[in-house]
Amino acid sequence: MAIVQKKNEMPTQDAKERAHNFKEVAIGYDEKIANLEAERCLNCKNRPCVEGCPVNINIPEFIQKVKEKKYEEAYNIITESSSLPAVCGRVCPQESQCESKCTLGIKFEPVGIGRLERFVADYHNNNYKEKVKEPIKNGHKVAIVGSGPSGLTCAGDLAKKGYEVTIYEALHTAGGVLVYGIPEFRLPKKIVAKEVDTLKELGVKIETNVVIGKTLTIDELFDMGYEAIFVGSGAGLPVFMNIKGEGLKGVYSANEYLTRSNLMKAYEENPVTPIMKKGKVAVVGGGNVAMDAARTALRLGAEKVYIIYRRSMEELPARKEEVEHAIEEGIEFKVLVNPIEILGYENKENARDEKNASVIGIKCVKMELGEKDEKGRRKPIEVKNSEFVLDVDTVVMAIGTSPNPLIKDTTKGLEVNNRGGIIIDEKGLTSRENVYAGGDAVTGAATVISAMGAGKIAARAIDEKLKNK
Repeated sequence: MAIVQKKNEMPTQDAKERAHNFKEVAIGYDEKIANLEAERCLNCKNRPCVEGCPVNINIPEFIQKVKEKKYEEAYNIITESSSLPAVCGRVCPQESQCESKCTLGIKFEPVGIGRLERFVADYHNNNYKEKVKEPIKNGHKVAIVGSGPSGLTCAGDLAKKGYEVTIYEALHTAGGVLVYGIPEFRLPKKIVAKEVDTLKELGVKIETNVVIGKTLTIDELFDMGYEAIFVGSGAGLPVFMNIKGEGLKGVYSANEYLTRSNLMKAYEENPVTPIMKKGKVAVVGGGNVAMDAARTALRLGAEKVYIIYRRSMEELPARKEEVEHAIEEGIEFKVLVNPIEILGYENKENARDEKNASVIGIKCVKMELGEKDEKGRRKPIEVKNSEFVLDVDTVVMAIGTSPNPLIKDTTKGLEVNNRGGIIIDEKGLTSRENVYAGGDAVTGAATVISAMGAGKIAARAIDEKLKNK
């Protein structure tokens, strides 16, 4: 049978309709399309795709089970390595990881590995209601700080081995960045809740509204009988440009903007934590978070949304799929542009709308690309006498985040680097005995799947340390 050169397209909502609702954009493969896509897999002996996966899912084997229409067996293969298959199938950048290594991708489009993972996970969630069996406890206690992807993965791997695991989450809902950072239209919260419930069935306890470093310290957790602690507290500290006007009402970090929408339900009629819903919005940045913020603004009722990025479209770090979706939905990209000042009325009486923000514009300069920097990207250079003002009511800064210093500041002997990331060895061990770390708390903002990989490494190291204790 001849090889199908292109991936089977992912069914999606119509762009005009989805731009005004929070329903999931990608509808997902049905069984027929999943089978057709699985048939494209060459089932390579050297399995390069597995090397490209940070958690080393046995990709050819699970796809083979899809070919055979043995979907539950496929799910079991995936969950041997991943605690969050329905999540990863939706938000992982497969195009730069497993799919980038796909042999078929040398000549044609790679196999849609992420789309097949999502299909398998959704099939399981829709058709199998049996609870997983809680393993027999081995007598050891481990605490996890943070319920994001690294924390959930570490907890799941340890729970399967019989450890008594408790996750401490600062917010009122478990899931970390999966619930506060990624919008509903990309990752429905019921998907995250289902994955969290599966961990609870394994015996994992989750304590919400507990801020480690305030409510409890790392030292106090050890006093409570925990033999090891994994810190997966993420990177929730927003980065700003330090330009004039960033303190104006109507200027948000992407973290705050998305948290208010995703977790605090600012899209409702009378929200507890409202955000601006009308007018024009500028989102500064070019990564996935910038795409999420811009597309959220559109759904909240903005009449116009701009993405301001200082390099060109070719250098955008966001996933290609997310950029394409944003363009389809009508978001305008202002590339080779850099903000230098946020403009606003000095007092509320002068504002054009007292109920909204005092921002009235963002002053920018045009850029051009020069020589490549140490990362291989061409350095943006300001074009002289190119200033212009973009008329906007709201500005969202989506230029990055860094780890919150709270745990570092309240934990003696915990070493961090100059970016605030916790320093670890190859096994995830920090400078404090029996304290491990991983994910964004170590690397700064990165991908969900890389955080999961760090959680797995730490879980393995903790098990090696404690199982013979």
